[in-house]
Amino acid sequence: MDVSIVIVNWNTRQLLLDCLASIPVGVGELTHEIFLVDNASSDGSVAAVRQRYPQVIVIENERNLGFAAANNRAFRQMRGDFALLLNTDTVLTAGAIARLQGFMASHPEAGMACGQLLNRDGSKQNSIANFPTLLTLLINETLLRIFSPKRFPSKRREYQEPVEIESGIGACLMVRKAAMEAVGLLDERYFFFMEETDWALSMFKAGWKSYLVPDARIYHLQGQSAGDQVGARIMFYRSRYQYFRKWHPRLFPLFGLAILLRLAVDLLLNLLAAGLTLGLVRSINLKLRRYALLMFWHLRGCP
Repeated sequence: MDVSIVIVNWNTRQLLLDCLASIPVGVGELTHEIFLVDNASSDGSVAAVRQRYPQVIVIENERNLGFAAANNRAFRQMRGDFALLLNTDTVLTAGAIARLQGFMASHPEAGMACGQLLNRDGSKQNSIANFPTLLTLLINETLLRIFSPKRFPSKRREYQEPVEIESGIGACLMVRKAAMEAVGLLDERYFFFMEETDWALSMFKAGWKSYLVPDARIYHLQGQSAGDQVGARIMFYRSRYQYFRKWHPRLFPLFGLAILLRLAVDLLLNLLAAGLTLGLVRSINLKLRRYALLMFWHLRGCP
């Protein structure tokens, strides 16, 4: 079998159905199987899929296991030469999966490949992630992408051909089964966020490469599968700390200090912006609230 498509779901019924409806367009003539791993949804997701897509292999978890552990349940059963991690808030364009698979089949050094993510209006989202460093923690990544586009590739540059990257965004990510067998499955200490970056680093250290395939295009309704934004940001910070504990144990206090410093700067800048606009700009107020809650969470010891 060519590809095993794995979709993890938690209470995103309509997004899930829309995603599944796009798979025949994206997969082309590839032989494939589809896994739905449901993290104890309560919105009728599983029943709807079983009714409309009986060919989908459904794995039901009794509780929310998070992204990594849920994907791993399907990986242990997959029959494809490649796995495709697919978020429920994605819609595939024609041939997207086929292009990813075609590239990886002809490039045996590729452990991972991602496509170009798109907003609803067709504009590009960033699809590339760099391995986190002190530099990326202390300096705005937008600035790094502007002033060092080769080191920090992004949507700002138009790529005509596949390009080697450090890691791809996991909304739509193809992974070679042989690479998975070489480095192991996703690290289940991550609940949500950073799993694919951690995996890409493991593969890089084992000699595998990651690529962006720009003509594989995927609409991504960014953030709709993550739920509450403050809660999602807390999960992101937890995953960041897990990543640095794992890969930089000796320097972890320094990384933690850098994260806290960056958060404090963001909080102060948004506090200043809210003051200058007299609290009349809703987007600034929402950012200020988010940063304040994140700082309060840190002051409480990151419970």
